Amino acid sequence: MSKPLHSDFVAAVTQFMEDQVPFNRFLGVKFEHLARGECVLRIPWRDELVGDFSRPAVHGGVVSTLIDTAGGAACFAMLDRPTDRVSTIDMRVDYLRAAAGEDLLCRAIVVRMGNRVAVARMEVFSGQLDGPDGPTATGNGVYNVYRRGERA
Repeated sequence: MSKPLHSDFVAAVTQFMEDQVPFNRFLGVKFEHLARGECVLRIPWRDELVGDFSRPAVHGGVVSTLIDTAGGAACFAMLDRPTDRVSTIDMRVDYLRAAAGEDLLCRAIVVRMGNRVAVARMEVFSGQLDGPDGPTATGNGVYNVYRRGERA
């Protein structure tokens, strides 16, 4: 288990990511857990998330957004100052099976935190983390790390 973060930091990141990022707010992204180098996010099920009405399956863009947001948040939780930032350089998503009718949960874990680049691994589950059917999607993200006071 990772080192816990100060509750004020967790509250500030949660408020920013859930309320101040319009697309996250539209999707209903909610923080379940945030610690140094790890994050769990939830998107509550809504019919508007369906991309394939014949199944009905969640749109792949919702899944990839959840993966990217969780990976970025986990990396951000590794930074020392709230003015430091991360931004996505590259991301890979593997869609393993359709998700439908249940909340989506994504767990992100930082596997490498460098001075300029961070790497995170993510898993998306339908209904519950580590459910019996395994993940619905997996992802890997590479993030640019910008530390305040450094030249770009």
